[in-house]
Amino acid sequence: MPLPKVFDMAAAGVCDCHVHIVGPTARFSQIPSRTYTAGPAELPSLRAVAEPLGVRRYVVVQPSFYGTNNACLLEALETLGGRGRGVIAADPGRITATELEWYASRGACGVRINLYSKSSAEEAGPLGEILARWEDKLPPAGWHIEVIAPLAALLSGAAAMAGSPVPIVIDHYGLPGDAEPDTREGRRLLELLTLPQVWVKLSAPYRTLKDPLATKPPAEWLRALLRVAPDRCVWGSDWPHTPAQEDHRRGKTMVPYRELSYQRVLEDFLEALPEEAIAGKILRDNPQRLYGFSAE
Repeated sequence: MPLPKVFDMAAAGVCDCHVHIVGPTARFSQIPSRTYTAGPAELPSLRAVAEPLGVRRYVVVQPSFYGTNNACLLEALETLGGRGRGVIAADPGRITATELEWYASRGACGVRINLYSKSSAEEAGPLGEILARWEDKLPPAGWHIEVIAPLAALLSGAAAMAGSPVPIVIDHYGLPGDAEPDTREGRRLLELLTLPQVWVKLSAPYRTLKDPLATKPPAEWLRALLRVAPDRCVWGSDWPHTPAQEDHRRGKTMVPYRELSYQRVLEDFLEALPEEAIAGKILRDNPQRLYGFSAE
């Protein structure tokens, strides 16, 4: 089934702003505290399903089961060259300015705060405090902080995000759970997203909706987010669609990824957009500004 003719995908510099690359466990070890073992999901497999649809750029995000060892991510960025950017995981108390420069030279431009995955013990503590430690560490330009957290934990850091000198990128529609845009928590999230330095990823609808295999965006949240932040929304597939938390099993058990079609994920997103112009913003223009891709 062809994608909707929203705009010329092949010529548009489309970016998938949220993917995970997983290498063979023999080469890239997963941390002992992981809640499950992830099977290989390598870059050639991603490109085989994404590039025939016109996707040419990727933001590789460090998954929780690798902890702060970003070796697999860096290998993917080396292969992608100028078509890839990376969001790493690191300890703000240990990483140095020289190390951040080294990461930047290899395509990294963001650091991830993970308060969602149980195995991310390195980021224990209030979100506001973690943000402050990173803001003191990051270079003044070119970097951003990505946050994945349940809505309550996210909103606990709202004041810190409001005063952040660096861009903040919120994962997966803000993980609103049962909150709707017109609830108290929903309104607080939308207020946060009116700020010029706060961005949001329109990704992983199955982490927002009750259906664990949902590919269509949450309609009310999509409308609300496009209303308040059309220039700070980006799209991500969340490939290879890691399993729901309730399916995790501690230790060495390998848990399968969600069986979803990459094309269906992208197609359903495009069909949900209200107009053609917004597709160009979300899939091309906004990622170009946030991640520093060159114009094509």
